[in-house]
Amino acid sequence: MLEWFLEWFNNISEQVKILPAYFSAPVMILVGALDSSLLSLPEVNDYITAYRVAHNPSEVYYFPLFPAIGSVIGCLVLYRVARRGEQFVTKRFHPRHLDRVKEIYRKWGVFALVIPALLPPPMPFKIFVVAAGALNYPAARFATVIMIARLARYYFWGWVAFFFRDEVLKILGWLESHLIEILAVIIALFVLSFVGRRIFARLRSQAPDQSPERETHASYTD
Repeated sequence: MLEWFLEWFNNISEQVKILPAYFSAPVMILVGALDSSLLSLPEVNDYITAYRVAHNPSEVYYFPLFPAIGSVIGCLVLYRVARRGEQFVTKRFHPRHLDRVKEIYRKWGVFALVIPALLPPPMPFKIFVVAAGALNYPAARFATVIMIARLARYYFWGWVAFFFRDEVLKILGWLESHLIEILAVIIALFVLSFVGRRIFARLRSQAPDQSPERETHASYTD
């Protein structure tokens, strides 16, 4: 599975690097839309944006715009699904987590969407998109906030690749040669996090059941 993903990822990266902008732009928009909607491709847009600008420095002024557009499209898809399909929302996200995110929206307003859109994983993002749809957050304002935040994020990586081109190329080369190991570590961390959260949730759910037993035991010993 990792070999298949590695081959696909390298092909996409190479195509985006060598293709003219009028071909690579639709590819980046598509990848951005997929990543922000129903699929999860952590930091692929950041990586490919830095990759492209490092190899084509003159495109720093406009290339980060393409993944930002794709991200807005993908977020709007997820937003619409969440707005119309409550069953999809409850299947994908735990109701308790959604309630917590909704409370963050009520407390922080627009910043509850800006900060997750700016920061990379492990900061959760899609649950905030889903919550925006469930709360009927205005679609135009939603799209504007996502666009501004994503532009800031991808232009940041674009300018980093522009000003520190040699260093970025070395880092990208190292990442390419160790991509399988990096993916394995990321998957392992996700699995450990998931298992740990399940164990913690189970222990918390069992805690109230133990309290009556303790009270009964205490009454016998008194």
